Amino acid sequence: MQDLAAALTARQQQQLYRKRQTLESPQGVMVRVDGRDYLSFCSNDYLGLANHPQVIAAFKDGAERFGVGSGAAHLITGHSYAHQALEEDLAEFVGRPRALLFSTGYMANLGVVSALTGRGDRVIEDRLNHASLLDAARLSGARLLRYAHNDTEALARKLASASGQALIASDGVFSMDGDCAPVAQIQQLAQRHAAWLLVDDAHGFGVLGAGGRGWCVDQLGAGGDNLILMATLGKALGTFGAFVAGSEALIETLIQLARTFIYTTATPPALAWATRAALALVREGDELRETLARNIDYFRRQAAVLELPLMPSHTAIQPLLAGEAGRALALSEALRRRGVLVTAIRPPTVAQGGARLRLTLSAAHRPEQLDRLLQALTESYRECAHVSV
Repeated sequence: MQDLAAALTARQQQQLYRKRQTLESPQGVMVRVDGRDYLSFCSNDYLGLANHPQVIAAFKDGAERFGVGSGAAHLITGHSYAHQALEEDLAEFVGRPRALLFSTGYMANLGVVSALTGRGDRVIEDRLNHASLLDAARLSGARLLRYAHNDTEALARKLASASGQALIASDGVFSMDGDCAPVAQIQQLAQRHAAWLLVDDAHGFGVLGAGGRGWCVDQLGAGGDNLILMATLGKALGTFGAFVAGSEALIETLIQLARTFIYTTATPPALAWATRAALALVREGDELRETLARNIDYFRRQAAVLELPLMPSHTAIQPLLAGEAGRALALSEALRRRGVLVTAIRPPTVAQGGARLRLTLSAAHRPEQLDRLLQALTESYRECAHVSV
């Protein structure tokens, strides 16, 4: 039997041990943890909708209309009017024929890849894809091939050598680096080789593109029948869950074959009702997106003046390179002492030597709060300059 205690001790010694922290307040730019208030820069609530009064009111209304739980899987009696209405809203919003709700983005990616590929097929992925896409390929039984980050020439070589059905999978916005995939070039290659293209736009949906329709729709429009869009609802929309959008045949296939859709209880219908309200706010959210864009631009310009080691990103995800895990932890703790909450990201989430602070900006952050962050970062980097790792 494996010695779990020894393995946990080893993780602690390698500075890779992870701990939960208990939030005692609603999600927001100011949060309370362990009885202390912090200025937070580690939430994916990019538009500040997680605690929005209209979304809360819709959630309450949904609970009154539909109860608290769905009571069953979608294919039994768990698929409510609220779920159906949200799927129709989402499909119309992204310009695709159909949309299908999943409980999480992880389950959506696993469901799509396992339904469309299997033994003898190939799943070709960017090396920096989210863990859910990588796990989906491994669990599908297909052969997983990985290409260098955003290298479409390397992808073309993988496609040329592949046999059987090919599915290309890529993040739209990469969750740890904050950069975007060249989805237009990838789609050209996918169509040339008659391959599926799955784009995980979890961090672009609601934030990027015209009307907040996301990076994928912004770059590809309606796409083609081979295009599969997955996006989550717990980031820019501030609620929970995920959806897949695509052709009529694709969605019907997922209903029949996606095990992570078939064999799980549907999310509460009140949650779907609240998400419809959040989607309406996203539709009208140009001012929020403009505020977020200004915050990103201001933060990057000031960070450059201060010579902070900011990685290239023009999205709400702003990574600051630390190098080794120990230094990332020390920086995170130094910021915490200054009342600023930022998560240290360490291997295996990122490569060895690529530990970082993953800063996420929101439309709800005010300029003076960004100034406070910049000052705290400057002081913390100076304090941790000689931390041994």
